[in-house]
Amino acid sequence: MSIEFNATKRSVQGTGASRRLRNTGRFPGVVYGGDKAPLSVEFDHNELYHLLRQEAFHSSVLTMNLEGAKETVILRDVQRHPFRQLVLHIDLQRVDATHKIHTKVPFHFKNADIAPGVKLHAGIVSHVMTEIDVASLPGNLPEFIEVDLKDLDVGHAIHASQLKLPNGVELRLHKGEDPVIASVAIPRGAVADEAAAADVAVAAAAAPAAGDKK
Repeated sequence: MSIEFNATKRSVQGTGASRRLRNTGRFPGVVYGGDKAPLSVEFDHNELYHLLRQEAFHSSVLTMNLEGAKETVILRDVQRHPFRQLVLHIDLQRVDATHKIHTKVPFHFKNADIAPGVKLHAGIVSHVMTEIDVASLPGNLPEFIEVDLKDLDVGHAIHASQLKLPNGVELRLHKGEDPVIASVAIPRGAVADEAAAADVAVAAAAAPAAGDKK
């Protein structure tokens, strides 16, 4: 998926200048990295606001059209207003097609409805992680990593080492680390209900025997 957006250079900086800029329907940002100096830029708020609502914008290599010159970047940070639907600032990093980049990629979970732990035991899937750090060349960076839950049963989990990664993509984990991605467990209420039902069944089975003694 190719995502392109527009930016212009920003010459005036400071808190007051940023506030005035936002009042015009634009907001500030910075692009850094590569062999160029960091550059202050500004964006159209509506354009970037809608792009930021797309999952792919946060995990893809992007094309920034800077006054006619295109640069390849990835999103590094977003600052939002605490309660208004406003983007305050974004950080972008330049990328080189020949150098690996490190970034977070989201998980897409599938087949939860046919997982044995869900279908046979009424368990609930717990998404322990929703994204993971990866390293890859920009051209190999996936928008997401798929996690297939079709064989997941109660008491079992899918670990990072079990993920099927796209070619050229590797996980960024500490040595010996193998975190849980997802698991299935039976809700506590259901366990209590099963135990109560078992107690009733035992009591019912014992009742006739007690009557016979009379």
